[in-house]
Amino acid sequence: MAFTLYSLLQAGLLVVNAIAVLHEERFLRNVGWASDQGIGGFGEEPGIKAQIMNLIRSVRTVMRVPLIAVNSVTIVLLLLFG
Repeated sequence: MAFTLYSLLQAGLLVVNAIAVLHEERFLRNVGWASDQGIGGFGEEPGIKAQIMNLIRSVRTVMRVPLIAVNSVTIVLLLLFG
């Protein structure tokens, strides 16, 4: 398998899909990354754990509909061109 732009985009799509399917109550709470654990005080910088949780929540919220379209296009391209 050659290292092409398509394989790089496909790997990025897989990573975004993996982030999108993380379930907060089932998986992230068992790992210790629940949303109620990263709360800081007023004026404090959020820690790295809180920033990653915000990124996961944002990806799940914003990328839900575009991921459906991009996954569908990827499946069709793989079916047509192998």
